[in-house]
Amino acid sequence: MLYSLFTNLVDSYPVFNVFRYLTVRTGLSMFTSMIIVFFIGNPIINYFSSKKIHNPIRSDGPSDHIVKKIGTPTMGGVLILIGIFSGVLLWSDLSNPYNWFLIFIVGGLGILGAYDDYKKIKSGNSGGVSFKFKLISQIIIALIGIYILTYHANSPELKNLYFPFFKNLVINLGWFFIPFYLFIIVGSSNAVNLTDGLDGLATVPIILVASCFAFISYVTGNIVFSEYLHIPYIKDVGEVAVFCGSIIGACIGFLWFNAPPAKIFMGDTGSLALGGSLGAVGIITKHEIVLAITGGLFVLEAVSVIVQVISFKLTGKRIFKMAPIHHHFEKKGWPESTVVVRFWIISIILAMIGLATLKLR
Repeated sequence: MLYSLFTNLVDSYPVFNVFRYLTVRTGLSMFTSMIIVFFIGNPIINYFSSKKIHNPIRSDGPSDHIVKKIGTPTMGGVLILIGIFSGVLLWSDLSNPYNWFLIFIVGGLGILGAYDDYKKIKSGNSGGVSFKFKLISQIIIALIGIYILTYHANSPELKNLYFPFFKNLVINLGWFFIPFYLFIIVGSSNAVNLTDGLDGLATVPIILVASCFAFISYVTGNIVFSEYLHIPYIKDVGEVAVFCGSIIGACIGFLWFNAPPAKIFMGDTGSLALGGSLGAVGIITKHEIVLAITGGLFVLEAVSVIVQVISFKLTGKRIFKMAPIHHHFEKKGWPESTVVVRFWIISIILAMIGLATLKLR
């Protein structure tokens, strides 16, 4: 909104030309979403507390969670979504089709997550909606989003899969790009959802991945930088940096309240939406494999659950003391803060590796 207003004033007031720069608008988007979350954080937390909007704690989880976390409000993703939408709607170019694809994904999965949180609160247990309902809903949301992307963006790179570390290794997926994109969006959504189990654990890795992709989207949408780095140039995809900036700002603001000991939990409202949106950004920028590297912590958490389930069904034995894997280390006696900080360190290392792939080709 402000972007359109200021660009319309450029002819009369050239000073407003500064708002055409992606770097400026990305910074403003980040700052706007962060400040808004800061300001609305305490009022919403107090309101949720008064209405007893909190998730039941898993009875099979670490015993100290029942003592420390019971009564903590959930659905903190509402804060994050308000921040994201504020930054994007104020500072992005809303004529860019990539923005509407991202807005739909983050909004649709946010609504699904909110419904899941509502079911948990109403039923008084941590079950929420059924796995089948959640998965089908995610697939439907992702399919509609993919239709929006393919119909409006119409990028010639859409069906290509690029491999890091190689200059010319490209696979045309043909129509297989649809199930592949479904896997990326739905998988990312659920992976972040599984990671969100400790205070601040998912928030910092999300900030790191979004920061990496703010840079990646900027250079991918710049013909000079993309040619220098030997990565695909995708017209207008640089606008995605503004969306990533809003994620960074909203999550920084949320971390203020979510840092140990958390005053509010992200809930499925935030984790499903943020995970899906990161997957969508990876698809748009054609760096899906780099997404798996920078978001390797989320992959690890998801794989630990899959391995645990398969092992138990086939052998009746569990590989981990508890899945996702962050609970395994808690069961081994690691303090929650130790698990969180060490997982943050892993995320920082993976983010640096992911960025390194841009040059090592």
